[in-house]
Amino acid sequence: MAKMDPLLYTPFNRKFSRRRFLKYSLAGGSAAAAMSMGMPAFAQSANGGTMVVLGHQEVAGLSPQDHGPTIQAVVIYNIMNPLFHINHLVELEPILAESYTVSEDGLTYTFKLREGVLFHNGDELTAEDVKYTFDFYSDPTSLIANDFLGMESTEVLDRYTLQVNMSSVNAAFLSIAGETPIVNAAYHQEVGEDVFRTAPIGTGAFRLSEWRAAEFTELVAFEDHFRGRPALDGYRLEVVPEPSVRYIALLTGEADSSAWPLLVEDSVEFESEPGFQVYRTLANSVKHILLNNQLPQLSDKRVRKAMMHALDRQRIIDDLWDGAAQIAHSNLTPKNAFYYNPNLPQYDFNPAQARSMLDEAGWVEGSNGIREKDGMQLSFTCTTLTGDQARRPIAELSQIFLRDVGIDMQLAEAPISTILASLRDSNMDSSLFNWTYGSTPEPDPSSILRSDGGNNFNSFRNEEMDALIDQGLATVAPEDRLPIYHRIQEIFVEEVPCLYLQFDEWINVFSPEMQGTPEEALGGDQIYYRANEFSKG
Repeated sequence: MAKMDPLLYTPFNRKFSRRRFLKYSLAGGSAAAAMSMGMPAFAQSANGGTMVVLGHQEVAGLSPQDHGPTIQAVVIYNIMNPLFHINHLVELEPILAESYTVSEDGLTYTFKLREGVLFHNGDELTAEDVKYTFDFYSDPTSLIANDFLGMESTEVLDRYTLQVNMSSVNAAFLSIAGETPIVNAAYHQEVGEDVFRTAPIGTGAFRLSEWRAAEFTELVAFEDHFRGRPALDGYRLEVVPEPSVRYIALLTGEADSSAWPLLVEDSVEFESEPGFQVYRTLANSVKHILLNNQLPQLSDKRVRKAMMHALDRQRIIDDLWDGAAQIAHSNLTPKNAFYYNPNLPQYDFNPAQARSMLDEAGWVEGSNGIREKDGMQLSFTCTTLTGDQARRPIAELSQIFLRDVGIDMQLAEAPISTILASLRDSNMDSSLFNWTYGSTPEPDPSSILRSDGGNNFNSFRNEEMDALIDQGLATVAPEDRLPIYHRIQEIFVEEVPCLYLQFDEWINVFSPEMQGTPEEALGGDQIYYRANEFSKG
């Protein structure tokens, strides 16, 4: 019998069309190369017991401080559990907390924990673990310290009850601090944060088996998980920067889902593929070009405003994102319908106005076409994620738009861990990725827009913004908070701390092998936090 061509058949016995193969093989993609050489690009699961999830960037660390990037969160929240999740339906869902009460003045939280919850090393979860977690990660040196704004002290009332005392009201405390993954106090104290990032112990449905930051993170089922042993034997995150490779892996059944979306046109194709589950949700994040506001050439908001007018954002969406996004006009997405301000000033594509604004700011076009002022060229470097084929073209097209008005944006690449650390230390000019500047339903942007925010990637400092963020957290009633967050959005648009491009339509695809996925979802990332409910068959 003739040997079957692996390029024409999949594990589901579906034909892999010549058109689809040529789509990437003619482009010289590594996906076709890996498959044609007969080299499996991804780990195969025995009897369908391991869910293989794909990500576009390395998993730089596995600490609660590392849960910001999506690809790290979808691993971390399967190793460690928080008190609460804002789940896939945008509802506050108790996880480790059995119940809670809040005092009438909003200054005392009392959390009653589930009893009998075990960590992966067999220790029982107690209020001491929650206290330790909150105390450790609220320290000013922590990257997520702003998640605990207003917290004064924590007090263990009994083995399963923790009281949090606030010095000031924080309306976001449950939804932000409450989502902090809880660590094993004794173990964390013994090994320290640096080791814990590489070898965490949690209460999650899966425990860490092996971690190779730029390659894969392998988890195995935790037999004694408090919600019951998961049906899956394992959960594996494969780092695959190339969307073309992720696309083919899903199509051929080598992977079960891509936590980071594929190219839009490929994601849409799966809607017509039998058995695939496709979720479309509006992202909470904004795709943007971050700017170091402390750089002399970027410190003048007139320059940043001119850059907004120089970018044809609709063309970026149409040409590079297959239309599956909308132009961003705020730091909050319309997904947060209550707090979103639809009446903000907008920056239309207007190169002539951009040039006029740069002239007014004193930047004069030099002999090489690049503007200069006081002996300095209007030049900076935008560093994109290594191997990010989806967003790199956005940087390249933006480079052309900016060059047309006399701004030189050079391009470089680096791993996400290097980018995040450099931006936090104000040691990088610029980057391009998605991040949340206020979520749904909680609009608080303190970690990224407050001057001392742990993720103040734009090195943005504005006293009124800081005061408003504090005021917003200190105000509980949504109708009273509304004008505060409208004003925060107004300042964001006026100051332009970053070049906010678009709000993506998030498209997550799950293979026919996956069972137990929710019927509907309003948030894509949160689906992966429920892997304990999934099975394969």
